[in-house]
Amino acid sequence: MSEKSLHLRLGIFTCLVALFLIFVAIPNFVFSPSNVGNIILSPLFWPYVLAGLTGIVGLGLLANGVTSSNDALYEDEESVHPEGSAPWMRLAALACIMVLVMFGLPRLGMVWTAMLAFAACAFLFRTRHPIAAVVCAVIVPLLLYAFFAHVAGVAIPQGNFVRLP
Repeated sequence: MSEKSLHLRLGIFTCLVALFLIFVAIPNFVFSPSNVGNIILSPLFWPYVLAGLTGIVGLGLLANGVTSSNDALYEDEESVHPEGSAPWMRLAALACIMVLVMFGLPRLGMVWTAMLAFAACAFLFRTRHPIAAVVCAVIVPLLLYAFFAHVAGVAIPQGNFVRLP
């Protein structure tokens, strides 16, 4: 399969997914109260933003596929992977992290669980910047908690052990 063909197929698929989200999935499955004062706090806002961005990415892939003159073929992906079983082990570890997140949410709360999951994923994927990853793992969930709990007035699930103010 050529790069041009791949971009065209992915672009068409992505645009169709965006259209499905905008016209079928979001209107039928995302419920929003009619008295939401701020549009950014509406449950419909961010799904529509993500669906719109998906459509823009699809249009970009289509434009790249149409204007590209590169017909180079990709290598055969079915050859033996040089890393052996390492990618499968990482995938299994990521699945374990996801299961632990589901068990940790009611016990530790959303903020602390997000910190631990972010740090675990950063080290699982061997980040080149471990200090920045740990700092972001702590700061980003705390900032999001501060915004949603104190500015937007949205209750964030707290754990059984530590409660944030």
